[in-house]
Amino acid sequence: MNNTEIIELAHRNMVDVYGCLPLAFARGHGSYLYDADGNRFLDFFCGLAVTSLGHGHPRVVRAIKEQAEKLTHVSNVFHTEPTARLLERLANRFGGGKVFLGNSGAEANEAAIKLARRWGSNEGGGRFEILATLGSFHGRTLATLSATGQEKYHQGFHPLMPGFRLVPFDDVAAFDKARQDQTVGILIEPIQGEGGVVVPHNDYLKRMREWCDRNNVLLILDEVQTGIGRTGKFFAYEHAGIKPDIVTLAKALGGGLPIGAMIARPEIGASFTPGSHGSTFGGNPVACAAALAVLDALEQDGVMDNAATVGAYMLERLGKFAKTCDRIVEVRGLGMIIGVVLKHDARPIVDACVKDRLLVNGTAGNVLRLLPPLNLTREEADAGLAIIENALTTVPVAK
Repeated sequence: MNNTEIIELAHRNMVDVYGCLPLAFARGHGSYLYDADGNRFLDFFCGLAVTSLGHGHPRVVRAIKEQAEKLTHVSNVFHTEPTARLLERLANRFGGGKVFLGNSGAEANEAAIKLARRWGSNEGGGRFEILATLGSFHGRTLATLSATGQEKYHQGFHPLMPGFRLVPFDDVAAFDKARQDQTVGILIEPIQGEGGVVVPHNDYLKRMREWCDRNNVLLILDEVQTGIGRTGKFFAYEHAGIKPDIVTLAKALGGGLPIGAMIARPEIGASFTPGSHGSTFGGNPVACAAALAVLDALEQDGVMDNAATVGAYMLERLGKFAKTCDRIVEVRGLGMIIGVVLKHDARPIVDACVKDRLLVNGTAGNVLRLLPPLNLTREEADAGLAIIENALTTVPVAK
């Protein structure tokens, strides 16, 4: 089938919630995707920070093939080797913890919310409330939506779940003012991705860790988008030299397969007992095998160092270009999560880049978000940035 046939077939039958671009991809290799008509696109979107090793990475492909030939699924009331090994790797990465495996970031955040409430019920004096931040995004389920600090995602879904309140991001004093007797935890992103690649002050996470310790409140970090090497370190919180009580992961963890994880300090994780939470497909052995291959690549192939160095180069080049381009308000980010804040809507620039065979994403209205593969080469970075700079130079500004 060609592009047109695939698109028409899909739209005859799908619930239209994605606002899809008119592209149908058939295969990928490295940092490139190929549509059904054979056109090649440089991918600075990565399925929204999912295919962080690019497409068709040999380690991931081999792991999926080998595991699929052995065993694709058993109930998680049993055990499999890939699941056990992944649990150990993630727990060790956290510095000792208890891990729950699900299928997505929303599931990981749901688990974190439920665990915080369970801990609050058992150990925290009956506390249940979670404070989250304006501009945040935590998922599409009703609970994670209630914790999300963007009204546009709430429209049509009221009443939202009780037990959540929102305060400004990057403002420790706001949490102090908002805390009540029933507050059990705070849920924040180290960098707000969907909110526009909003990077807080360098000491924000450190100060929030100290605040949580003083108030006996759980620090829950949503690293669904920033984790698994995206910022140049495995966890973004490592840049701050702190450790949360609970962290959530997903997106890049499975190298393209659906998997999410919640990791908690052992004394917090112990609040979950048999029957208190679960997921039919959580810990699927094929997804876990893929995740193990991703971790191997991060630890053995220099991927995180590359994300840090090439990401810094991209930020530097974009920063220099911004000084000559009055359409750019700010360039911000860390590692391979980069936001170019524009004075106008980002969609015309996204469309122009797509026409020039570069996939980028617009978020928060006026932010051009770049989420390239962590193993992107400098030459590929230059090729993509040249397309972005050309679009920002030539595309007319909407009146």
